Amino acid sequence: MSYAEVGGLRLWYEEHGSGRPLVLLHGGYGATGTFAPILPALAAHHRVIAVDLQGHGRTADVGRPLRYESMADDVAALIGHLGLTGADVLGYSLGGGVALRTAIQHRALVRRLVVVSAPCRHGGWYPEVLAAMAGQDEASGERMRGTPAHRLYDRVAPRPQDWPRLWAKSGELLRRDYDWSAAVSTLTLPTLLVFADADSVSTAHMVEFFGLLGGGHRDPGGDGTARPAARLAVLPGLTHRDVVGSPALPRAVLPFLAHPTIAPG
Repeated sequence: MSYAEVGGLRLWYEEHGSGRPLVLLHGGYGATGTFAPILPALAAHHRVIAVDLQGHGRTADVGRPLRYESMADDVAALIGHLGLTGADVLGYSLGGGVALRTAIQHRALVRRLVVVSAPCRHGGWYPEVLAAMAGQDEASGERMRGTPAHRLYDRVAPRPQDWPRLWAKSGELLRRDYDWSAAVSTLTLPTLLVFADADSVSTAHMVEFFGLLGGGHRDPGGDGTARPAARLAVLPGLTHRDVVGSPALPRAVLPFLAHPTIAPG
């Protein structure tokens, strides 16, 4: 458990287990502890590097906006700082967007990509989710005091008083429109998309995202050799909030990361 000085940021990360490196990126207002329920399963097979993104957990905020792109650069710098070659990267929600941008911006650093409950364009969220995102500001952060997320932040953050600021900067990020479809369609690395069947990302967008990665366009053939490098998992009985802690998640992720012959079809 340590800090890495990357891009003017003191980025907190924790290491668990051994084996091929797997970088974990939490969701909004979360921290490395987000993955506590599934960490033992992942660390039994991988050298897990869990990261607190800018302004979250033990990583203090700095004088720049929250952006998927800059946080992806932070993750890439950490991978370089640790001397990792071909790391696997898994991100959930906010972290899913950061993981995707890491693969887009730093393709040589990412071996396999897992995006959990995150869209590749702003309109992939359901309309009511977008409306809720638009209302996130300092005032809503104040109303969230006393919640489990705030209690964790208050316990570990270098500056606990930054809690309302995190909400203001997160809201500004979440209101920004984006569409990474064109960049996604050029990705060739093996990618697993994981969603809950009652997710905050629309079911239509799950299929759209998968299609951009080459999935769902044709029958893979009797022996499966024509299947794409992408995989899609929709986990039953779960929501956007609880998918990241479900034992179903490592059961979907670990075989994908271990598969020896995934290649573009």
